[in-house]
Amino acid sequence: MPLSVTEAIVLHAFDYLESSRIIRLLTRNAGVQSVLARGARKSRGRYGSALDLFAEGTAQIYTKTGRELQNLSSFEVTRSRDELAHDIGRFTAASAVAELALRFAGEEENTLLYDTVSDVLDRIARSTPPQTIEQGLAGCWRIVSVLGFTPELSSCSLCHTPLRESDDAIFAHASGGIVCTACSRVARGGRRLPASARGLIREWLEDGVSAPLSEPESRSHQRLLREFLAAHLTDDRPLRAFAVWEHERWSAA
Repeated sequence: MPLSVTEAIVLHAFDYLESSRIIRLLTRNAGVQSVLARGARKSRGRYGSALDLFAEGTAQIYTKTGRELQNLSSFEVTRSRDELAHDIGRFTAASAVAELALRFAGEEENTLLYDTVSDVLDRIARSTPPQTIEQGLAGCWRIVSVLGFTPELSSCSLCHTPLRESDDAIFAHASGGIVCTACSRVARGGRRLPASARGLIREWLEDGVSAPLSEPESRSHQRLLREFLAAHLTDDRPLRAFAVWEHERWSAA
């Protein structure tokens, strides 16, 4: 089997049989890959802390065409991102980012997606506890844009009529963005989006940083993002990490 060497980020991991683990990696060269880390549970000598969630490094993977589970030979960590495990707000925001990448990224090379996910995780790791939700929201919308389904926020996503920036609008998830008053009567899954919230999403998409949100504002933005993602999934599996991130509130560390 050929040996592939690529930068990779650990997005998910679970135990397999008595001594091994299955790791879901976002790789720079081959998108999302599932790999078997033999003996990872039996001894940490081979991998150490390299396979902890959100760690990033260089993975050596033995690959075989047509196989869903590849074999991980080694993983040399370059960024451990321990900060994400030290605060529950950072951890839940990073988990939502990881779930987004896992559910929407394929096995194709996408270096921009890889760099964006890496940068978003770094920003969440550096954030203070009150900033984690804003950084998570901003990061998720950036990833949505890189994945190619940026929401339409300036004109009606159905008839393309321009809307004033000062106007509230209806955000129709299945339609891909805001809709005008006339089209809102036929659009499915609509939710009122205040002009200020629309401006915030646009700012996040442009890699801007917002002022801290109130708790009701945070919940509204998290709900809007989850509903938008659910409308574009091709299966009915729930977004479990998003549910935890959205509905739980934690004390600052």
